[in-house]
Amino acid sequence: MNDLDELLLRLKMDTLPDAVENLLEQAVKEDLNAREILMRVLGHEWNNRRYKGTAARLKQARLPWVKTLEQFDFSFQPGIDQRIIRELAGLSFVERNENVVLLGPPGVGKTHLAVALGVKAAEAGHRLLFMPLDRLMAALVKARLENRLERQLQQLSYIRVLILDEIGYLPMSRDEANLFFRLMNRRYEKASIILTSNKSFSDWGEVFGDHVLATAILDRLLHHSTTVNIKGESYRLKDKRKAGTITRRVPEKQEVESSN
Repeated sequence: MNDLDELLLRLKMDTLPDAVENLLEQAVKEDLNAREILMRVLGHEWNNRRYKGTAARLKQARLPWVKTLEQFDFSFQPGIDQRIIRELAGLSFVERNENVVLLGPPGVGKTHLAVALGVKAAEAGHRLLFMPLDRLMAALVKARLENRLERQLQQLSYIRVLILDEIGYLPMSRDEANLFFRLMNRRYEKASIILTSNKSFSDWGEVFGDHVLATAILDRLLHHSTTVNIKGESYRLKDKRKAGTITRRVPEKQEVESSN
């Protein structure tokens, strides 16, 4: 190990020892000045740190898969206002501790959009966690039985972006609904939630088994939020449509609501 490699390791620039010689050779060929060389070398280290940091955050997030906005087929869901999605991708809602609610029938891409916004958050340095509703409720119920509910709620409140998937697919008991309300109340105006649901807000009383409690949950969730209501067709029917076994329905116009 030469003196330069040792110095780089002491500075915790772990990726540079293997790359610095090539970077310097390329800089000489391009006739870069000292400032430009320094920018090139430090830029290499920064990009690698950012990549590793993003990879670590995505691993901790427990995403079902990693999908991006670039992979989303907006041509299949032309009712979605791409301008709204691009605005959300700028993550100003995270900075303002606001929420995003994605509504629509199964298969229209709600979870893909939620995950893609989560990936953007991870790339920006935010800590995130993906939890389907059944896993969330199992974790909260177990924590209560083990007398550590307060600690579990505190841990969930530290997550900068919490993605809650599949709200409404299964009804909740009154006890589960109360636990869900406590989580909403804990995160209210302190951190962001990205939530997907196949139920309209008018049906949430049935989902939570209590109309009054559902109203209280919606009050906190929607006070500072953007709601995207997707009224399109299921991606899962694409292959059948291509095969001609079903016909394409004209998509309904998407509804977008913003509440502040």
